[in-house]
Amino acid sequence: MSRVSVVATVLNEVGDIGGLVSTLTGQTMAAAEVVIVDGGSTDGTWEWLVAARERYPTLVAIRDESCSLKYSAGPIARGRNVGITAATSDVIACADAGCTYGPDWLGRLTAAIVEGKAEYAVGGSCVDMADSTVWDIASAPFFGVKLSEDEPTKSCTARSMAFRKELWEQVGGFPETVFLGEDTLFDHKVRATVVPAFAERAKAVYRPRHTFMSAMRQMASYAITDGVLGVRPARLMRNLMRCVVEMLALAALPFTVIPFLVILALEIYFAFRLDWRGIRKQPVRVWVARLVFSLVVPWVVTWNQIVGSVTKVNQPNRQNA
Repeated sequence: MSRVSVVATVLNEVGDIGGLVSTLTGQTMAAAEVVIVDGGSTDGTWEWLVAARERYPTLVAIRDESCSLKYSAGPIARGRNVGITAATSDVIACADAGCTYGPDWLGRLTAAIVEGKAEYAVGGSCVDMADSTVWDIASAPFFGVKLSEDEPTKSCTARSMAFRKELWEQVGGFPETVFLGEDTLFDHKVRATVVPAFAERAKAVYRPRHTFMSAMRQMASYAITDGVLGVRPARLMRNLMRCVVEMLALAALPFTVIPFLVILALEIYFAFRLDWRGIRKQPVRVWVARLVFSLVVPWVVTWNQIVGSVTKVNQPNRQNA
């Protein structure tokens, strides 16, 4: 049977590191090792990891300050690559700070790989509905995050993905030239080689704790990265067209209300189409927040993706700022 190592990279995550490590080391199918790469934390994260090695025998803590924006253009990708290089197993599962994992997560995620049916598997992520903000739920589908562990997903995220180490070597690892979106680029390279398995109920439980502004900043960062990388041009055009059509509908209001009502109906559809069953049980304030977020998204994406394509400069996140 294949050995499985879990790898995660962290930087200044003292508030979340306990939940991450305790759930990764408490899996029903125990990992051979849980490799955590710290990029030079200054908030006590590294000290916590050092002390935790006595409680968690499979925990392997690595401090590598080159896995920070000060020393690397792609610190997150570099952290993943450092951890995978150090891992001793032939199957790797990737996890992420800010998440926790159900006890069956690792077994479900890696089942197809361990059984020889696949070389690559993705599990996705879902919001922790018991510990979420209004804006976590409002923004979830726009970040590829589900509201329930039961919802199917085919999107990739390094919060929950697994692969054979040989495959990682074959595609050249995670690209260390990009600040964000390294998992998306890795996924593209891997899918050009193999067909992924979509693991059921193997989602990372994500706790972004968003406010409206923090969710918008994250959306802007992702859009800037798309512009820097020159990827997803179709997404840019869709959002640009939404902006143009919205402006035309508003301009037509003195003459007719019909275009405005048509656009409003379409925007309501865009806001709720991906997870209607989950959000319909939420309070009205969540519905309103979702609609507001959905209306703002095309403007934020369009502007920031264009900025990224022109400046070719990424924005740091809170840990790397």
